[in-house]
Amino acid sequence: MSSGSSGVVRVYRGGFAHSTRDSALLVLTDCVLGVNARGRIAFCEEGHNVESLSRQWGFEMSDVVQLGPHEFFMPGMVDTHIHASQYTYSGTHLDLPLLDWLNIYTFPVESRYEDLDFAKDAYTKVVKRTLRNGTTTACYFATIHTEASLLLGDITDDFGQRALIGKVCMDRNPLVPEYKELTNECKKETDRFITELLRKKFALVKPIVTPRFAMSCSSALLSNLGKTARNNDLHIQSHISENKEEVQFVKALFPECKSYTDVYAKHGLLTSKTVMAHGCHLTDEELETFHEKGAALSHCPNSNISLISGLLNVRNVLNHKVKLGLGTDVAGGYSSSMLDAIRKAVDTSKALCIQDAQLQPLSYKEAFRLATLGGSEVLSLDDCLGNFEVEKDFDALRVNVCVPGSPIDVFPGDDLEVLLEKFLNLGDDRNIVEVYVAGKRVVPFPDSK
Repeated sequence: MSSGSSGVVRVYRGGFAHSTRDSALLVLTDCVLGVNARGRIAFCEEGHNVESLSRQWGFEMSDVVQLGPHEFFMPGMVDTHIHASQYTYSGTHLDLPLLDWLNIYTFPVESRYEDLDFAKDAYTKVVKRTLRNGTTTACYFATIHTEASLLLGDITDDFGQRALIGKVCMDRNPLVPEYKELTNECKKETDRFITELLRKKFALVKPIVTPRFAMSCSSALLSNLGKTARNNDLHIQSHISENKEEVQFVKALFPECKSYTDVYAKHGLLTSKTVMAHGCHLTDEELETFHEKGAALSHCPNSNISLISGLLNVRNVLNHKVKLGLGTDVAGGYSSSMLDAIRKAVDTSKALCIQDAQLQPLSYKEAFRLATLGGSEVLSLDDCLGNFEVEKDFDALRVNVCVPGSPIDVFPGDDLEVLLEKFLNLGDDRNIVEVYVAGKRVVPFPDSK
């Protein structure tokens, strides 16, 4: 396709579905969208304007890619919390609550990432799997191992996934004492990780400061990490109030702090670029602090249920105007698909409504927003992704509900909104026929990968 003087390199026409700040779901049954040479959306208008757009932007009508009657584009999904290092045992070991689960299963496996061959195999598989499942942006926990964490950055860049990569920081471990670092060593290696990853100048892969959780970090380490994030203007990720036993443990470790949230706030780790996973047991006062600081929560419903941690009241979080997205939390969550996170988020809200009839359940439209635009807001990336607004990066999934072997059946009268709802509730990676990140097609994978 000729790029023309304006740099438009691809034009698509057909069905599009996305969220905006004013609407949880906006369905465009006949839309024409252009992608420029920088991988950004040049225009997104009604289909009947295609001829005037071709004159304005300099593309040929024959170059327009027409979507099929059972196809549509939706924004790429944003996984705001996933442990790449736990992918090797996803779908297993879900018979214990959080702290026992970490002790018996998680820390022994994470210790193996000193072996870079092991790390390369695991990280390659999780990046490929999440991309196939439509995760265009992932917020990854790695392990305490610097070299393996840098390797994860290399792999995500190589496959074209947008990612925040966190070398895990922990200088105390009451569960498995040998899996930790000395405080000074942890600070030094974290600085090295950040410096070396930034030096690679990856366009879509950046470091994120990652204290595992308050239970595994000394006050000195938390303060150091807060300064590191501030001095380098970096994102921060951790866990908070996932499990009641964990909440009590943190209270005993930090008696000078009035809450779990206060621990992070006092150490400079609760900022507008912070995402905390879970938050099942946060108080209203803590949610008010999150709102004041501009910090965000990652709702991981599969993990919350699988590890018997709790049920997050999403409606209460949204009512407090706290930024909220969804996470798979592999391997506490057994599925690496954000479609599963959407389904479990809706189911969790309905379970809470059974307990309290005054609550309003989460709609599939709201869950769709949380998985796309909401996730971009959580990671402070909503200026460049999350929906199909002009000048945002074209991070998108081309969905076909009628591919061979599709788990979805279509009937006469099923319009685009029905097809989207069926895909969100019934679809899987077979229906995701193409994945784009920053305008580049990354799925299907090239034969070399």
